[in-house]
Amino acid sequence: MKTALIILYALFSIHLCQAQVRLPKYISNGVVLQRQKPIKIWGYASPGEKVQIKFIKSSVTAVTKKDSTWQVTFPAQNAGGPYKLNISASNTIEVEDILIGDVWICSGQSNMELPMERLKDAYPDVYKKASNNKIRQFTVPKKYNFNQVQQDISQGKWIDVSPAHIKDFSGVAYFFAQEVYNKEKIPIGIVNTALGGSPAQSWISEATINKFPEYQSMVDLYKNATYRDSIKQYNDQRYKNWYIPLNATDIGLKQQWSMTGKDRSDWSKALMPSLWSEFSKDMKPGAIWMHKTFDINKKQLNKSGRLFLGCIVDADSVYINGRFVGNTTYQYPPRKYTITTDLLVEGKNEITVRVIDENGKGGFVKDKPYEIVLENGDKIMLGGEWSYKVGAVMPKIEPQIFIQWKPIGLYNAMINPLFHYPVKGVLWYQGESNTGKPQEYHSLMSNLISDWRKGWKQMDLPFYYVQLANFMEAKNEPQESNWAALRQQQLDMLNISNTGMAVAIDLGEWNDIHPLNKSEVGRRLALHALKNVYKHQEIVTSGPIVKRHILQKNKVILEFHHTDKGIAKADELRHFELAGDDKKFVKAKAMVSGKNVVVSSPLIVSPKYVRYAWADNPAEVNFYNAEKLPASPFELKL
Repeated sequence: MKTALIILYALFSIHLCQAQVRLPKYISNGVVLQRQKPIKIWGYASPGEKVQIKFIKSSVTAVTKKDSTWQVTFPAQNAGGPYKLNISASNTIEVEDILIGDVWICSGQSNMELPMERLKDAYPDVYKKASNNKIRQFTVPKKYNFNQVQQDISQGKWIDVSPAHIKDFSGVAYFFAQEVYNKEKIPIGIVNTALGGSPAQSWISEATINKFPEYQSMVDLYKNATYRDSIKQYNDQRYKNWYIPLNATDIGLKQQWSMTGKDRSDWSKALMPSLWSEFSKDMKPGAIWMHKTFDINKKQLNKSGRLFLGCIVDADSVYINGRFVGNTTYQYPPRKYTITTDLLVEGKNEITVRVIDENGKGGFVKDKPYEIVLENGDKIMLGGEWSYKVGAVMPKIEPQIFIQWKPIGLYNAMINPLFHYPVKGVLWYQGESNTGKPQEYHSLMSNLISDWRKGWKQMDLPFYYVQLANFMEAKNEPQESNWAALRQQQLDMLNISNTGMAVAIDLGEWNDIHPLNKSEVGRRLALHALKNVYKHQEIVTSGPIVKRHILQKNKVILEFHHTDKGIAKADELRHFELAGDDKKFVKAKAMVSGKNVVVSSPLIVSPKYVRYAWADNPAEVNFYNAEKLPASPFELKL
């Protein structure tokens, strides 16, 4: 009898659970719904269940389908709010603080994902004082699925721009939204669906990826759960196989080199910041301990502050006066640690850093801040001579396999669930992870854009993207560059209808793949939206983009789009190159002539190719239009 009651109770509970009407996660308190389009509200309930939906002054009833979904549509509305949405069935749901405005999908990899938390030192006033209830963001959970397209997402909530929430906003998306809001004064919804390191193919549908046999074969592999589990086991084992023996053999840990008062007379010396390769050819992967002393005077005592250790390859654990102050487990984040009031002592102080180098390319990255900044503004500079000693030597770690980056996985889990949700347009910042094979990028992206436009049933959906910024060491001589080749593919994407490109060739940092100037990136993206979506026809959206050429003996005359008001004055434009039939490029002289540029070189009698800013990092570009927007890099066959 007891068993029968338990079964009946379980069945009754299951029935109640099925009957509970629910909404997709993004239709929740604070949601921004797309204006001037029919408003679609959908959700789940038991098959056959009647659901009453009240919104603004309308009330509609839906009957749940066999697949447990229901859907209703309300008339399009102009910008406004806040409103409430009431859902009644076997249970009741009320969604509050709804705004109607414009919704922008913000996707790509880490430069789109990068949160304001990472930018707080670059934009301290924004970080402390930002307040705008009309700009809101929803972050899609970072998930993948190779076996089926998902219709919903697992979690998430809407947040508004405020000191409490600004840290979680995508930097690029926030600055874009603020620019649009300043002009339009309408609610702006940001759907942040980005994942660091993701290549374009991970955002493409399965139906489309079959155009790329290499990626289709990957999909076939990763559909197999047993295979995925084997990759997870490999990743877990590679970590254990490397870090367990590293920590077991590190004599620095055994002898507690992190503590003060240690005899370091046999430690070597090096000028920092620098990478190991700059001061020793014998350094191997493993654990390298760095040590430096610095002085604190009486006036600097009992002061809180922050420790800046630039960027360290690959991981670090930091100690001051023998006390642990923080660690970072991979190379990209800036090292910023807290100095408490009781940490420093008068006179001699010690800082020790245990650096984990996984591949033999470790060290302190140059041209970053290495200093302690106290609350009273005093700075203790930490550059210069450091002592170092190897704690453990290891072979290179086995490469990690990132399952989440494989083809179609992010499309299925992070894009497809959004297709029910009408939007205004797409912002895209991605490409770094495709520089290994730049020649296929245009094809990947044209298929991605087509996929997304089909999904949203809007074949002219605006798609605005960021061209790769300058990155890595600047080189003086002409050479080939995968980064430049991918920028050309991005330039060629402008032949896809209703696209726009924000050129960022002057916004990068040679030593950081995540440059901090996200406000200008957001502004340049907003120029496209403001002109083409919001019809501010006076706006110039881009710097010079090559339009056509004229050959005059050994000279090439170039004409450009977006130079109606002229080209910014410069004695001579940098980074132009010419080549003959052999395609061996040489530096060329480039002079502004009215709205054109004349390119020549005494070494090239019969020019057949011209290119501009063709490098990983064409440092200090000086080719701008009158609106101070930079020219796009390009290569042109004459």
